[in-house]
Amino acid sequence: MQLQDTLPELAQLEQLLMTAPAELKVEVLAQVPHMAQRLPLYALTLGNTAADKPAVLLVGGVHGLERIGTQVVLAYLQTLLQRLPWDLCLQHTLEQCCIYFIPLLNPAGMANGWRANGNSVDLMRNAPVECLEGAAWLVGGQRISRVLPWHRGRTDKLEIESQALVNFVTRELFNRPFSQVLDCHSGFGRTDRIWFPYAKSRRQPIAHLAEMARLRQLLFQAYPHQNYIFEPQSQHYLCHGDLWDYLYDLSLEHHTTMLPLTLEMGSWNWVRKNPFQLLSSLGMFHPVKPHRVKRVLRSHLILINFLINSTMSYQRWLPLADKAELHAEAEQLWY
Repeated sequence: MQLQDTLPELAQLEQLLMTAPAELKVEVLAQVPHMAQRLPLYALTLGNTAADKPAVLLVGGVHGLERIGTQVVLAYLQTLLQRLPWDLCLQHTLEQCCIYFIPLLNPAGMANGWRANGNSVDLMRNAPVECLEGAAWLVGGQRISRVLPWHRGRTDKLEIESQALVNFVTRELFNRPFSQVLDCHSGFGRTDRIWFPYAKSRRQPIAHLAEMARLRQLLFQAYPHQNYIFEPQSQHYLCHGDLWDYLYDLSLEHHTTMLPLTLEMGSWNWVRKNPFQLLSSLGMFHPVKPHRVKRVLRSHLILINFLINSTMSYQRWLPLADKAELHAEAEQLWY
C-alpha cells in the first residue's frame, strides 16, 4: 500500500519539501518504526535561528486520530512558503524571529488510525510528571495495560517521539529569551479552546500566569470577534505525564520564558452538524466533509499570525509592570 493511502499527511509534507525554497531548513528528528517501514519525524525551520531572537513552534499530529491538527500546521506552512517570495512583511518577520514546525509527531499512530503511537502509548501521558491532585481515572493516564487507551508507557524511558520533541525544544527554544508553542489537537467540546499548563494541578498556577493573562488580553483586544476560550487545561481534567507540563517546568530551570499553548479544536460541533461522522473512526476528531475541513484550515490563521506577531514583538508587552495585579486577576478568573 502506498504512503499516500495510509498516511496522506506525510505524503503531502514530503511533496511540499520537494519544491520548498532553500530558506526552509529540514531535519529528521527520528525514524519511527511502523510495520516493515521507518517513518521520518520531520522538524522544519524558517527564519532567524540566532539565539537572541524569539521563536514560535507549531506542532501537530501528537495523537494519530487527530489528523486535522497536522493539516492545520501543513496548511499554514504552505501559506508561508507561497508568500515568502513576494511578502515584505513576512520577510521582515523572519529576520526578527524563527518559526519551527513539527507537523506530524506521531506518524505511526496516524498510519494505524490510533490515538496512541505504534507502541500503544499516549504521547500526552508519557512524560515523567505526576498529577498532584488525582488524575481522571484512565483518561488521566494509566499503566494497567497497553490494551486500554491513555497508556503512559515505561517509567524509565520516554517514547521515541516524546524524546525527539523534548530534545528539539530543549535545543532550539531554551537558549532563547522568549518563545511560544502551539500544539494543535481536536476531540473536545463544541468551542475552540486555547489551553495552557498545568494539566497536573488545578490549584498550582504556572509561574508565568500573568504573562498568559496578558497574552489573552492582547488576543481579545486585537480580535474581539474571535470565539476562543482561553484557559488552563486543568479547568476540565487533570492528567499524568503531560509533555507540555514537563517541558514548561524544564524551561524554568533554564531561566527562559516559554509559553506553551494547546489549540483544542471543538470537534463536537462537527459531530452535531453531521452525526453520521460517528460511523467513522475519525468521526470525533475530524470534520470529514471537505467544506468543513477547508473552514477549519482557514479559521485558525488569525490565531497563528497573532502568536507569531506577539512573539516577534514580545519586548513591547513584556516585562510586565503590572505583573502582580495581572497575576491576582488571573487567579481570580481561573483558580
